[in-house]
Amino acid sequence: MYGYFGTMKAKPGHRDAVVEILVSGAGGLKAAGAHLYVVGVSDTDEQTIFVNEVWESKEHHDASLQLPETRAAIATAMPMLTGEFSSTEARIVGGLGV
Repeated sequence: MYGYFGTMKAKPGHRDAVVEILVSGAGGLKAAGAHLYVVGVSDTDEQTIFVNEVWESKEHHDASLQLPETRAAIATAMPMLTGEFSSTEARIVGGLGV
């Protein structure tokens, strides 16, 4: 399994709208090969959004980024983001929920 763990920063006042976009698309990810998709925020940082994903494979993850609904969500969210992103990829070896 493939893990993708990332952060993004929203422009001031836009974090909740970006989170809503990210969470609204979660329903279709299971069919695309996602085992886990979690969006989180901090109570002390009003800009950073955390996204943790576990996929059947990196290929499944990459293919999900080409889905029309994913591309539309990205296009809607991008103007609300600062452009500051971080990401880590991992080979998932086990754990609760996977």
